[in-house]
Amino acid sequence: MSVELSDLYRSLSTVADGHELTHPESLRRFADRRARARIAGSTLAVALLVGGVAVGGRLAYPADNSAPLPPPADTPGPVPTGATPRPSPTPPAAPLSTPPAPPLSRTSAIGTPSQPGTGTAAPRPPTAIPDRAFFVLAAANRTGMESQVEGPALPLLCGTRLSSDSAMLQRRGRYLAYKLPQTPTGNVPDGSYRHTITIYRAGRADDAVRELRQAVRDCPDQKLPDDSRTWRQRLLASATYGDESVLFEMRAPMPDGMGEPGTEEVRLVRAVRLGDVVTVLWEQGWEHTTAVRSQFDADSRRAVAAIGRWLDG
Repeated sequence: MSVELSDLYRSLSTVADGHELTHPESLRRFADRRARARIAGSTLAVALLVGGVAVGGRLAYPADNSAPLPPPADTPGPVPTGATPRPSPTPPAAPLSTPPAPPLSRTSAIGTPSQPGTGTAAPRPPTAIPDRAFFVLAAANRTGMESQVEGPALPLLCGTRLSSDSAMLQRRGRYLAYKLPQTPTGNVPDGSYRHTITIYRAGRADDAVRELRQAVRDCPDQKLPDDSRTWRQRLLASATYGDESVLFEMRAPMPDGMGEPGTEEVRLVRAVRLGDVVTVLWEQGWEHTTAVRSQFDADSRRAVAAIGRWLDG
């Protein structure tokens, strides 16, 4: 029983004789209503207190500051859903310093490598062959018998045709008869030359020399038209003339009734390359004479010198 109910019964005891007592159950309900009223009052007071604190806080701090503070500058923001964060771009590495390649050397007109770094292109082949490109016999060898000729620059070598002929740009030939210094004036010549000069397309003159060398190797012997004799061909050792050269001989027995028994007729042929130009000196004799090597070498040097002056001029 509550305190209030006990107090009520004590107060009632003094007047019990003249009054009718209230039923206990009614008194209990009355006491319960008062207790609930007190609790409701306490609850309302607490709510008012809390509301006052909240209102005081909003008055103390403006409404603009109620939004959440932005994250610090160095704090990454939220990544949108479904998006893949991109890595920060990395600056490209500085390219390594590469030293420039050394310039290629070139080849001069006579095949001698020049100094690198000149920046000068290789000279082009000449386009025409002037008269001054042909050599002149020494005064002691002259016969006055000279003329221009056409036709092949080389003797037949088992019918071989040089493929380098397709790269020929121009060819000129000259025929000249010579005598040896000791031959008296008025005698017949001691021999004759077919001297030819050929210009090839750039880089093809060396093919002509190489093919000629191989053709001599491939034709050790043969018969020539209108000649019943067998001619033998072979390469000969020689000093280098120009950029490169080929020297070979042709030998056959002397015809019956010509020369001493057992002697041979000898022809000499030399091809010399200077850049894209090839000159051929072909000693053809005179009525079955035999070529003299010393005279042939001397006139070969004259031929090369004349072409060198032409190309350098």
